[in-house]
Amino acid sequence: MALRIRVPAHIRSLTPYVPGKPVQEVERELGLTDTVKLASNENPFGPSPKALEAARNHLPSLHFYPEGGGFYLCQALGRHFGIGQDRVILGNGSVELIEIAARALLEPGANAVMSAGAFAMYRIATLAANAEAREVPMAGRTHDLSAMARAVDASTRMVLVANPNNPTGTYNPLSEVARLLEEVPSDVLVILDEAYKEFVDRRDYGTAQGLLERHPNLLVLGTFSKVYGLAGLRVGYGFGHPDLLALLHKVRSPFNTSSIAQVAAIAALGDQSFVKNYVAFNRVEMAYLCGRLAEMGFAFTPSVTNFVLVDLPGPAEDFYQKLLREGVIVRPMAMSGFPGSIRVTLHRREGNDRFLKALAKVCGKS
Repeated sequence: MALRIRVPAHIRSLTPYVPGKPVQEVERELGLTDTVKLASNENPFGPSPKALEAARNHLPSLHFYPEGGGFYLCQALGRHFGIGQDRVILGNGSVELIEIAARALLEPGANAVMSAGAFAMYRIATLAANAEAREVPMAGRTHDLSAMARAVDASTRMVLVANPNNPTGTYNPLSEVARLLEEVPSDVLVILDEAYKEFVDRRDYGTAQGLLERHPNLLVLGTFSKVYGLAGLRVGYGFGHPDLLALLHKVRSPFNTSSIAQVAAIAALGDQSFVKNYVAFNRVEMAYLCGRLAEMGFAFTPSVTNFVLVDLPGPAEDFYQKLLREGVIVRPMAMSGFPGSIRVTLHRREGNDRFLKALAKVCGKS
């Protein structure tokens, strides 16, 4: 029997976010073993051992609801980043905080300004709120913040900036971010999504956290999914003015971050040696992978993150399917406006070599 539920037109027209394929699904469908996943920008070392221990120790308490506002994790974040605890909000991954902001601020007739070629969920969250997703062309695969500021009008409620950007791996200097905040009206929310900030080693880059005091309309996002290796627990955070966070709390689901996620994140935050070691390893593998890609004649976008956007000699979807059959999972990026490119997460050396060997084979370079 056909579904007869009446669905609003703006929901019917949505194209859902397509995550990277999990290893189990690929191996089940293609009859493979020993598959390597380079599709979702995950930490190849997993979580900190301290986070794992904290999660294991918490298992007997799973019959209790979590502390609703995440008091102790907010406290730990405030202490680590030097910010007042009343300026911290938690999300089920940082993407939920974007969805919360969209629910709180967007409505029909309003718009959110974002860059073309940015994280696909910005557009999806905006359209799901029945608002206009106003996408501004990139400048050299980097956010054009001056053009984004010019795109703001009386109907704009939010400006979304990924810094560094996913999937290009590029960034905007802190001076450009500060200029954007001066140019955007103070009644428009500016969201700085800094999910990959820990990987950046450029002198002109900096977190926008230091701009919060001057700009109450700023929300700065971070996550435990990337450098901390807790993607499966879904815990992100935001820094903002207490009045802004009070507004977001009005539409935040209760208990939106699980108790086990909170305790694991606190422990992960306390293991900065784990973070430093992974970041150092990532830089070595970035230089290795990009050097080999250049030797093989592939174009790619220089990246400050833990992934690289690689351009291919044809539709990326075709090469993606061929790489799957070689047991290598990458991410075709047509959804973000790059139909000829794949996004490749850095892995351990053996995983990176598996990718390079498979890429050479499917592109006829072996």
